[in-house]
Amino acid sequence: MKITRVQTLIPVLALSCTSVVAEVQQVREGAFHTQSVVLVNASPSAAWRALVRIPAWWDSAHTWSGSSRNLRLEPRAGGCFCEKLADGGSVEHARVVFARPGLTLRLNGALGPLQEMPVTGVLTFTLAPDGPGTRITMTYHVAGTMSMASDKLAPAVDQVMAGQFERLRDYINKTAN
Repeated sequence: MKITRVQTLIPVLALSCTSVVAEVQQVREGAFHTQSVVLVNASPSAAWRALVRIPAWWDSAHTWSGSSRNLRLEPRAGGCFCEKLADGGSVEHARVVFARPGLTLRLNGALGPLQEMPVTGVLTFTLAPDGPGTRITMTYHVAGTMSMASDKLAPAVDQVMAGQFERLRDYINKTAN
């Protein structure tokens, strides 16, 4: 198939209008890699401040407690992306392994239903200046023994993560200016 110049510009045009470009980058047995990219109307430092306010943008439908207000994120190495439960319980969604304000946030954890599987997930947010705004790239690498085929699981995880990323984009664009 021949790729035209218009086809190569589609991702660039999509980013210029702050759409989320999300895709499953790689799938193999027991592993997959997703990536989402967006351009937001904020500086890297403002985008970072919004990113780490996870209760403000995470979808409550994707929490164990039913409310994103019960989430917390400690943006430092060893920090917890955790959730408190009504009965006094708690959930560790991920552990921060790298935090460089305005540049990179990396967490290690199997999110949602992946938590019940013997898998490892590495979720990375990379922020870079891009014109008057910031380009944010979110990658999620998951590997291990999965309870279903990777090629079936990856699109579902990508869809949920892209939805979260859209909420982050909207929150940044609404509050960072």
